[in-house]
Amino acid sequence: MRSHCAVYVDVGYLLAAAATRATGTSLRSSVIVDYQSLIEILAARASAESGLPLLRIYWYDSAANGVPNTTQESIGLLRRVKLRLGRLGVGGEQKGVDLRIGLDLATHARNAAVDSMYLVSGDDDLTEAVDEAQAHGVQVTILAVPTREGRPHGVSRHLQGAADGLDLLDGDALDAAVRARAVVSSPQKIVGRKSAVTVPSPSVLASGSRVPGPTDTPLPLASSIKASVPPSSVVYTSTTGSEPVVAPQYSAVSDHDPAIDRVVGKILSTWLDAAPASRRTELSLSRPSIPSEVDRALLTDLSDDLGVYDLSPEIRYRLRERFWQKVDESNTLTRDTP
Repeated sequence: MRSHCAVYVDVGYLLAAAATRATGTSLRSSVIVDYQSLIEILAARASAESGLPLLRIYWYDSAANGVPNTTQESIGLLRRVKLRLGRLGVGGEQKGVDLRIGLDLATHARNAAVDSMYLVSGDDDLTEAVDEAQAHGVQVTILAVPTREGRPHGVSRHLQGAADGLDLLDGDALDAAVRARAVVSSPQKIVGRKSAVTVPSPSVLASGSRVPGPTDTPLPLASSIKASVPPSSVVYTSTTGSEPVVAPQYSAVSDHDPAIDRVVGKILSTWLDAAPASRRTELSLSRPSIPSEVDRALLTDLSDDLGVYDLSPEIRYRLRERFWQKVDESNTLTRDTP
């Protein structure tokens, strides 16, 4: 049987890491992706590195109820691409994706389907699957997205240690295939019942900088206005009806506030800039739950910033608490005139 190579792509990792290169956050909605070019980059790299023809690319993503959307259907129709879908959980998290990757690595190695495997992922949970594939005589190499500094983005040390090697994808080629989405950054007029105020762009608001009012005085925080907002001791994790998480007792977590504020500010500004009006409405309607895409990006980006694979409950709570505080600071306020 002729030898082949194959590529196993954790799409969540690939797009989050590529989006971080392009926008500074892991928000998938912040980028426009040329999927065909991206897949060609992966296929060419695997064949060139291994010196073997490509069997196929296995594309692992998640979908509501496991039903592919239009984009995923199009990807599944591409030459030598096998679409493998997990499910989206009630909190918007991936379900079954790691399991599918792990089973395919082990099964394909056991059946001698390929001689060289290229894994595009950084997930520690795949370490045992890599070990199992290697036990059947298959080489497994990690293909990682490079950071702007030229380091592998978000690859677990255990996974890197188990693999036969780690290669970085071409950053310039990735940047051409995954580009930042255009943002809305012009000032907007928000009209209240009696008057109107000019609001700077979401990126300015989310930065936490003081926003001058008509008389050059700072606008008050939304938390100081009489409004139906939850107490600060309650933070929800996502938009899907999660149970409230009561504030834990913590002390040293505040040491991470600079990193938390960097992550929250960047994600909030990037997410709002794409569609300021509709996304502010979404936040208002979902509160106290954080939109699932945003919550995932907050956790992913803070893990990357701190270099911690699994954030503690105290840090998770503080991160979500600071998110809502930043939202309050950036809320548009109307000012009644006499």
